[in-house]
Amino acid sequence: MSFHGKDIKIFAASASRAAAEQIAQCLGLPMGKSEVGTFSDGEISVSIFDSVRGSDCFIVQSTCAPVNHNLMELLIMIDAMKRASAARITAVIPYFGYARQDRKAKAHDPITAKLVADLLTTAGANRVLTMDLHAAQIQGFFNIPVDHLRGVPVLSSYIKERISGHSDEYVVVSPDLGSVTRARNFAERISCPLAIVDKRRQKANVSEVMNIIGNVRDKKIILVDDMIDTAGTLCNAADAILANGARQVTACATHAVLSGPAVERLRNSRIKEFVLLDTIPLPPEKLLPNMTVLSVAPLFAEAIERIYEDKPVSPLFR
Repeated sequence: MSFHGKDIKIFAASASRAAAEQIAQCLGLPMGKSEVGTFSDGEISVSIFDSVRGSDCFIVQSTCAPVNHNLMELLIMIDAMKRASAARITAVIPYFGYARQDRKAKAHDPITAKLVADLLTTAGANRVLTMDLHAAQIQGFFNIPVDHLRGVPVLSSYIKERISGHSDEYVVVSPDLGSVTRARNFAERISCPLAIVDKRRQKANVSEVMNIIGNVRDKKIILVDDMIDTAGTLCNAADAILANGARQVTACATHAVLSGPAVERLRNSRIKEFVLLDTIPLPPEKLLPNMTVLSVAPLFAEAIERIYEDKPVSPLFR
């Protein structure tokens, strides 16, 4: 039995309007007509101008900074569509905020990623489509289906084309132990060996690089991570790699959070190129000349089409 609506409608809240327009263009669809604003006291106002009754609605919104505002926009838009009798509502969240608060690191800590999952479900989302959750286990926080896309296929395709015929000169490096699985997958896709930076974190947003596991001497390095936040981990890893005799470093990441001193650190780092995905829109002041930003719209568009047609999304992982 098919549970999808009579047609697909793509809507955007304010954080991801450009991404939503690209997704709609890939699908050959017009954007859904909606408006998100704020009242004079700061409360969020959402207006839906298209009929969504019986439709399969996809709301595109990254919960990036300002995180709480963007999250509330998404929740309110979901609620509006539920009350307007949408057949099914999918929250398309290229970057899922609060994903790093997925466990109790110390006594009395909240598990905020679970709270956000409950809020999305309570608001009326029937499904979530996202990319590179900080911890894949967050899918288990939801009582609704979660399609978890990977950024590695997009990033590795770009790098593979760049290094074609010279893969023996490159080594893929994980900047910490938590990213080893992602880096190994990346290395297999471009047929390169793997190395690991052994890092000990003293406190939040401060990291100390210890040593390199693997051979990086006289090699061109591709650092692979899920996100760049304050860029401390990335820049420290690059310094350690270059100190161990590497020739150059290229960094690849899915989410360019770039908070606090990140942009200044990247500008002053010895990393040759940054290859990023556009899950988070980057303002001009955060774009550097050596940044390459790749679009995730084609991947999300294909996932949306597969969800609507009740086809498996898993082939996109390959």
